Amino acid sequence: MHKTRPRIVDLSETEPNRKRGGDLRTLLTPVTVGATSGFMGLAIMRPGERISEHYHPYSEEFVYVVDGELEVDLDDETFPLRVDQGLMIPINMRHRFRNTGDVDARMVFHLGPLAPKPSLGHVDTETLEGGEDLKPYPLVQEEDTRSERREVPS
Repeated sequence: MHKTRPRIVDLSETEPNRKRGGDLRTLLTPVTVGATSGFMGLAIMRPGERISEHYHPYSEEFVYVVDGELEVDLDDETFPLRVDQGLMIPINMRHRFRNTGDVDARMVFHLGPLAPKPSLGHVDTETLEGGEDLKPYPLVQEEDTRSERREVPS
């Protein structure tokens, strides 16, 4: 028997977060849909924008480029990322993304498994100028808390 019901989350229901750079939106998370194995979202970067370097001590990150041209730094090596390309970033690998194209870039990301506590999920290794003044990262995972969910109609 399933305890969690399927739920559709629209991008418009999510709050943009620019603390790491770009416009990061977490859509499917333990908070929004009761996910137990990870979370998924969308990164939107304007031309010239970047997402600052960080790593995940408990999670692999899977990314898929939907629009635009990106570069990714993996530890100290740079790689191009284009539309219809995916990448798996191993646990503990430092990474950052840059939009190198002339149009907005859109990249789907998924992290899993979840960290034991939300505060352990990301380790920032650099801060964007002005990023410290922005609101905190969106909450994707709470302990012993469930949010209300809009279920998929039967």
